[in-house]
Amino acid sequence: MNLRSFLCSFAVTGTLAASAFAHCQIPCGIYDDAARFKALAEHITTIEKSITEIAALSGKDELTPTEQNQLVRWVANKESHADEFASIVTKYFLQQRIKPAPAGDATAEAANAVHLKLLHQLLVGAMKCKQNADASTTASLKTALAA
Repeated sequence: MNLRSFLCSFAVTGTLAASAFAHCQIPCGIYDDAARFKALAEHITTIEKSITEIAALSGKDELTPTEQNQLVRWVANKESHADEFASIVTKYFLQQRIKPAPAGDATAEAANAVHLKLLHQLLVGAMKCKQNADASTTASLKTALAA
């Protein structure tokens, strides 16, 4: 096997392995909401740390090559954790935990509307974290997650 073939197969395997870590969609019926909320909170904390480091490095007049590298890595880290956050919200909560309300059940429909609104706020918040490095974006995420 030549190097090009090896690298291609490695990339494909890595892509498939990364998607295997998402909660199953078969449906398995095994739910651990507390673990997902904890993971979401950890992603917010990591995004906050990234934003803090980005601000510290961006405040300098001139960056060394090492600092430039670190700045890029912190931005990539922030983006990666925002993507992971959105993935949990989408693949776990929206696709698996929010079930359609029975027809004519106004109480269930109202509860679903509240849940969908909150999940949408979380997804928009994750998007805002990717769009900029403003600490207020994580504050909004924390508020929506607590709700």
